Amino acid sequence: MKVMHVVGARPNFMKAAPIMQEMGRFPGDFTQLLVHTGQHYDVRMSQVFFEELGLPRPDVNLEVGSGSQAWQTAQVMLRFEPVVNEFHPDWVFVFGDVNSTLACSLVCSKMGVAVAHVEAGLRSFDRTMPEEINRLLTDQISDILFTPSSDADQNLLREGVPAEKIFFVGNVMVDTLERLLPTARARFPALKAQFGLGKYILVTLHRPSNVDDPEILWEFLAALQEIGTEIPVLFPVHPRTMQRIGEFGLDITNSPVVFLEPLGYLDFLALQIHASLVLTDSGGIQEETTYLNVPCLTARDNTERPITILLGTNELVQRKSGAIKKAIRARVNEVPRKHHIPPLWDGKASQRIVGVLQKVG
Repeated sequence: MKVMHVVGARPNFMKAAPIMQEMGRFPGDFTQLLVHTGQHYDVRMSQVFFEELGLPRPDVNLEVGSGSQAWQTAQVMLRFEPVVNEFHPDWVFVFGDVNSTLACSLVCSKMGVAVAHVEAGLRSFDRTMPEEINRLLTDQISDILFTPSSDADQNLLREGVPAEKIFFVGNVMVDTLERLLPTARARFPALKAQFGLGKYILVTLHRPSNVDDPEILWEFLAALQEIGTEIPVLFPVHPRTMQRIGEFGLDITNSPVVFLEPLGYLDFLALQIHASLVLTDSGGIQEETTYLNVPCLTARDNTERPITILLGTNELVQRKSGAIKKAIRARVNEVPRKHHIPPLWDGKASQRIVGVLQKVG
C-alpha cells in the first residue's frame, strides 16, 4: 500500500512523525512518501522540527511559502496535483487544519485518491477562523476520519458524516510528546541556567486575529510588560508576530519580557514542562499543557479543543490587558486544579491509526 503523508506547518510535523514511524514497522504493508508543501519554510519553523522529530527528508518539497489564504491554497493545489499524478498513492494522509490540509484534500477528492484526515472533527464553531473552514471542508471530503476526542465524533455525526468513516483513535501528538519527554527533560538544566529560571511564564502568540491588529497586539505586550516585573516571562516570538511588532512600531526595548527567537520542539517542550503558566493561542499547546498538567490560558474567544477545558488545565482569556493580567495572577497563585488526561491520550494513537488502515486497505 502506497501512503503519501502531506505536511505544511510545524503542528503537522508532530502528528506525522509517529504515524510514519509506526508504518515503518511494517515494510511489507506500506511504502511511504513524505510531501512538504513549504507552508512553513523558515529553518526555525521547519527544518529543526524534522531533525528533532526524526522525520525523514521530504521526498518532495513544493516550496509554496507564504501568501494570502487564497493564494497559498491555490499554489499548493497547483503544485500538488502533478505529484499525485507521478506517484499514484493509494492513500494520502493530511493533518490538522492548515491551508495545506484543505488544498491537498481537494486535489485528491477530485482525482479519486483516498484521503485520511488525522485530527478530524474539531470545531470552534467560529467561521471567521480560516482554520475552521479548513476543518469543515476537509472532513466532508475525507474517506477516513481519525478523531482525537469523543466530542469530535459527535461533531462529525451531527454534520452528516457516516459513522463507518469515523475512528476515535486518541491524540497522535501525545505519541510524539511521550516519546521525546525524556530528551526534553534532559535539556532543561541548561535552559534553566541560561535564563536563571525559577518560576516563570511561557508565551506564544501567532494567530492573525491576535497579532495582525496593532491595538490587540499592544494589549498583550502591555500586559506582559507589567507581569514581567513580577515574574519572568519568556516569549519565543513567531516570525509573523515579530514582523507585526516592527510594522506597527511597537516599542519592546527595555522590556522585562525575554523575547526569544523561535525554539525547536525539544527546547520549547522542556520549558513547557516546568512553566508556572503558559499563555498561548495555539491549539496544540492547549493539548500539550493538558497532558503535562501545566496551567494554560488561551487568548481566544473560543477553542476547537473544549476537552482541554472540561478535563484539562486550559482556560480562555479575553484579549484585553486587564483581563490578561488578572487571569495570569490568579492562575499562577492558585492551588492546582483537579486534572484528567483525556481518554486515549496514551501514546498509542499512531498504533490504532495504522491498525485501522491495515484493516480497510
